[in-house]
Amino acid sequence: MYLRKLVSFVSSLAALMALTIAVNASTTHKDKSEQKKNERVVAPVNLAVLIQDDLISQVDNELAVTGDFIRSLPEGSRVMVGYITTGSLQVRQPFTTDLNKAASSLRILSSSTTSSPFNPYVEVIEALKNFDNLSGKKAVLLISDGLDTSRGFDSTAAANTLDLHRAISDANKRDVAVYTFYAPSVGFSSRNRTAASYGQSSLNRLASETGGRAFFQGTNGFVSFDSYFQRLKEMLNDQYARAY
Repeated sequence: MYLRKLVSFVSSLAALMALTIAVNASTTHKDKSEQKKNERVVAPVNLAVLIQDDLISQVDNELAVTGDFIRSLPEGSRVMVGYITTGSLQVRQPFTTDLNKAASSLRILSSSTTSSPFNPYVEVIEALKNFDNLSGKKAVLLISDGLDTSRGFDSTAAANTLDLHRAISDANKRDVAVYTFYAPSVGFSSRNRTAASYGQSSLNRLASETGGRAFFQGTNGFVSFDSYFQRLKEMLNDQYARAY
């Protein structure tokens, strides 16, 4: 009797262990599948990469990972590269399906106050016009400090300026999701936490109200874009999954 109970217990334990192994293997396979899916963007996208020209020089260290992201986009994607500078949008590369050409158009920043815009949103509005004849998924990647000093510098203006509202409205009319990477400029936002906070609030509003996402790592200093690009890939894939 004791021997039969022991054999039954051992058999049950073995079956439980086998089931546990199978479940763990299935979970591991699923996790690896999800990880592999998010290693790159799965569907073509029309993407405008806009970079504020007066950002601190450390941003130049992120050109390689930015170029790698552009080159990693799926076939059929179109990319535009532009720089936001004083009073204008400098289009380095109009929309092209040649991703290597788009990535190669990235250049070193001026990192000078002489190229500082009053705000980045006027140039975002200008860039959005380039989406008018494009179909498919559309997105902007705005790398900026987000600060708008065109109408003063106080708490009432933070995330609530006319040009920011216009940028949000124009993006929504064209069904363009705006994703933002915060980096400080050589001006106010690198020296003043309040200025950095105001800029981040504006970037966050622009992203959240257009279906995108804002990425930043606090108001002190700057680290890297590596984690930002990984999350951006996930967000673009989630956007595609929701659409289809």
